[in-house]
Amino acid sequence: MSNAKSLEQLEQKQDFIRRHIGPSPAQVSDMLSALGVSSVEELIGQTVPASIRLEQGLSIGESRTEVETLSYLKSVASKNKVFKSYIGQGYHPTHVPHVILRNVLENPGWYTAYTPYQPEIAQGRLESLLNFQTMTLDLTGLDLASASLLDESTAAAEAMGLAKRVAKSKSNTFFIAEDVHTQTIDVVATRAEQFGFDVIVGKAAEALDHDIFGALFQYPSTTGEITDVTDLIAGVQSKKAIACVAADIMSLLLLKAPGKLGADVVLGSAQRFGVPMGYGGPHAAFFATRDKYKRSLPGRIIGVSKDRLGNDALRMAMQTREQHIRREKANSNICTAQVLLANMAAFYAVYHGPQGLKTIAERIHRFADILAAGLKAKGVNLKHDTWFDTLTVVADNKDEIVARAVANGVNFASNRAGEYSISVSETTTRADVVELFDIILGEGHGLSVDALANEIEVNGSNSIPASLVRDDEILTHPNFNSYHSETEMLRYIKRLENKDLALNHSMISLGSCTMKLNATAEMIPITWPEFANLHPFCPLDQAAGYQIMMTELHDWLVNITGYDAVSLQPNSGAQGEYAGLIAIRKYHESRGEGHRNVCLIPSSAHGTNPASAQMASMKIVVVDCDKNGNVDMADLKAKAEEVSENLSCIMITYPSTHGVYEETIREICDIVHQHGGQVYMDGANMNAQVGVTSPGSIGSDVSHLNLHKTFCIPHGGGGPGVGPIGVKSHLAPFMPNHSVINVAGTNIGNGAVSAAPYGSAAILPISWAYIAMMGSEGLKQATEMAIVNANYLSEKLSEHYPILYRGRNNRVAHECIVDLRPIKEQTGVTEMDVAKRLQDYGFHSPTMSFPVAGTLMIEPTESESKVEIDRFIEAMVSIKSEIDRIASGEWSIENNPLVFAPHTQADVLGNEWDRAYDRFYAAFPVPSVAKDKFWPTVTRIDDVYGDRNLVCSCPAVETYRD
Repeated sequence: MSNAKSLEQLEQKQDFIRRHIGPSPAQVSDMLSALGVSSVEELIGQTVPASIRLEQGLSIGESRTEVETLSYLKSVASKNKVFKSYIGQGYHPTHVPHVILRNVLENPGWYTAYTPYQPEIAQGRLESLLNFQTMTLDLTGLDLASASLLDESTAAAEAMGLAKRVAKSKSNTFFIAEDVHTQTIDVVATRAEQFGFDVIVGKAAEALDHDIFGALFQYPSTTGEITDVTDLIAGVQSKKAIACVAADIMSLLLLKAPGKLGADVVLGSAQRFGVPMGYGGPHAAFFATRDKYKRSLPGRIIGVSKDRLGNDALRMAMQTREQHIRREKANSNICTAQVLLANMAAFYAVYHGPQGLKTIAERIHRFADILAAGLKAKGVNLKHDTWFDTLTVVADNKDEIVARAVANGVNFASNRAGEYSISVSETTTRADVVELFDIILGEGHGLSVDALANEIEVNGSNSIPASLVRDDEILTHPNFNSYHSETEMLRYIKRLENKDLALNHSMISLGSCTMKLNATAEMIPITWPEFANLHPFCPLDQAAGYQIMMTELHDWLVNITGYDAVSLQPNSGAQGEYAGLIAIRKYHESRGEGHRNVCLIPSSAHGTNPASAQMASMKIVVVDCDKNGNVDMADLKAKAEEVSENLSCIMITYPSTHGVYEETIREICDIVHQHGGQVYMDGANMNAQVGVTSPGSIGSDVSHLNLHKTFCIPHGGGGPGVGPIGVKSHLAPFMPNHSVINVAGTNIGNGAVSAAPYGSAAILPISWAYIAMMGSEGLKQATEMAIVNANYLSEKLSEHYPILYRGRNNRVAHECIVDLRPIKEQTGVTEMDVAKRLQDYGFHSPTMSFPVAGTLMIEPTESESKVEIDRFIEAMVSIKSEIDRIASGEWSIENNPLVFAPHTQADVLGNEWDRAYDRFYAAFPVPSVAKDKFWPTVTRIDDVYGDRNLVCSCPAVETYRD
């Protein structure tokens, strides 16, 4: 009999599954033996309650090869029509410098890094984010900046929240100028509704006619006008209210900084600093305010502190404001910033420098002047006399002109009656201006770009009011003046990358954060022009490829979750929670039960849950957990009964945040439903459900899905993320809509939660490709192997450390919690010491002190091999032996490798060494470390010093560069 392989085997249709899932069959067999089971199925049977396991498999289809997947997706992308975009309204074509495209956006050293909670091994991206903050401060003219928010519109909503917190006014009304971008008005109004604020939209000058706590102005306006808002700002402030300005970042190279005009808050999108439009995102928003409001600033701040040796070192400042710590007292719920995109924008500023940026801005403005001069010469009626890059034409024949533009592959902004707008950009050329003249005036107009340009050069331009022309120096720090050749830029990017530990170096075992493989094939499509270069407000027929891809992704997510509909708009997990809670709230209101406002939240919940509930103006009632970490059913029943008439929902994570499959989950859902509430299931641990169970089948009504976790969008050092919501049919009408582009399947008038109708659409191909290449079988295998890896790791570590919670048959789900509290009590060694010592072994710390203080939560994921998991186990066991030497008295608590960790090269090679252990052991505690040593660039950082001496812009470059 022939031993030849079948054609099906030779085609290797399932090859991607093998490459995504880390352990080989032999390794799986070894791990199962260590767990005392004979098969994966037996382990799953011991771990996942039979009552919730799916009876039928997924209907995603068979696994596809990488070549098949990319070929098909390319054919889908080709259905998008990439027109020249002059739509503007917060989104502009841009040139991504190729050195940044290849070495940042396409580089796993940048896109697979985690949020810099362990700053000693994140100094590279922290420096880049400090550059972003410095750039923001220089351009806005304010004192304090964050390290990015989700998009311009949500940043404006955060500005409103800050205004309410800090304003002396007792008013409940926020004013929005009518010439603010439409999508921003939409998102801010949605947020105001949840907070119970009143909103007035009117002409900017009318702000002074009302009793308000804050006001929002656009600079320049959405139709292009440049107005001196100094008096308006002063008038707002005279009412003890806060003046907020949404600004165009490129215009700020030429316009006086809003902070110099008196603004209290300045915000906007950094998209046009070298980040593609991507049909709406992801893009980094910038946000700046006055120093006196620093305790109310939303998002993350990068600050300068000192390390143990007194060297300047960077860290996330004022971390106690993070919502996972502050919970329902959080200022905001920015669980995902846009770090990767903020880094791109910062590098764009570094590469071009102040003069290069100003030249780009001047070129954009010059083309706008040329276009305006030509149109006015031919009698075309312009709405404004001032502009930076946007001209608005008042025209009786608007429809004819817009149709002619579309016929020529050109898009104008046409969402206002009787007028259309043209926004030129960095990509605009002389030929483009000629084409615009041809479209608007007809061929034979006789205009010459050279002649018009010469006239402007001779006579000057007054389209920017003289009083608003920028005259101060910006971006004077050496970082913005040293790397303008590609060679120098390449080396600067690499130097920063080398300071950071990312997934391309070693396993990042963060519990609940699911740092797994982001396959190269999944990443490739995001840079295709067909996906990268679409404006989010282009006509839908120009985005047919996007619509096909998103429809397929929608249908797959419906099948995976057991829900009936999915919204792709939320652009982070926190935004998904927020959108889901809004849907619940609107559902109750539609039934005449708008009084239902109580949200039950188990004490084990993610910190984002109470923060999101607070944003939806819900009253939070905490439900206790029992000694095993499960929801205390008696307490749940009592509290559900107590708040029955006002019960809105419960927010619960499954498997639990404690890393177990709670047996009572169906009963929990039933209890809440019996009292008229809805079940919100946090999707953070969805990667332990896919193909095995589903939130919809368990009894949940709505979940957000962290596509950046379960479905492989990379973390990017703290963003981007995507947090779509899945809902049962009764909640579907209440999902987010959009005021510019209607989102099918939701009620007209539903507010938006993100600036773009489909959120961060440009990175949806990543999750689409992952699901397509895994297929039904691969997705289920991923869940099963996550459970195998976690149980193997838990079993091995339990020989040395106590495991805090276990479920049925002594199993864990996809993560486990190592309890270090007994060790701390016995020896004084803390979870922080263990986390920092792991850096010397080449590992990022697991999730520290969450969900239980004094613990480490570890999640190996399915894409780590047994070899890597064993390396991590070896490190943890070796650290335990170090702790034992402290316990025995061999090392004192003041002098041991844990308290001095991490060890840098300078530390180990220093002239003085008075430690109880030798230098070589400090750096190379086990032989495997020497094979691929990762050196932290600073020693342990002093957080207290950093908060007491807050500096959030670049210090002298010599103080923190190698």
